[in-house]
Amino acid sequence: MQRITIAIEEDLLAELDRQMERSGATNRSEAIRDLLRRALTRNAPHDADCIGVISYALDLSTRDLGRRVPHTRHSRHDQAVAALSVPLDHTNAMEVTVMRGQVADVEDYAHGLFAERGIRHGHLSLVPVEDVHEFHQHGRGEPHRHSHLIVKNRF
Repeated sequence: MQRITIAIEEDLLAELDRQMERSGATNRSEAIRDLLRRALTRNAPHDADCIGVISYALDLSTRDLGRRVPHTRHSRHDQAVAALSVPLDHTNAMEVTVMRGQVADVEDYAHGLFAERGIRHGHLSLVPVEDVHEFHQHGRGEPHRHSHLIVKNRF
């Protein structure tokens, strides 16, 4: 790891310190590295593998939205890993969908979802991964080939 020196205005430094408290970072270097990683994720290569965490508020009173959203996930069953819906009141829910695939595909799904009438406060978080294929044994079973997703530090 390389050490760098930066000059920063007092107001911005105070904001960084507040961010550290909120995030639980133990020092400024850790906080800055975290902020940089999140900012640079926005420029992820479109063909890179990722796990996407898509969160949004859903207004179920919007015409047919409660049927359409799960249908869009099922149309991408090879990418959809999990979905969670938390009722907030009689018509609104907070939903989280976890997708895997290439950045372009996950972003396309998320941005299409966010454009739907009745979807609010959409957010996409991308985690860079590498799909590693291995041949090994689990427990007492026969050795077999399968893949593991390895989380990378950056895209």
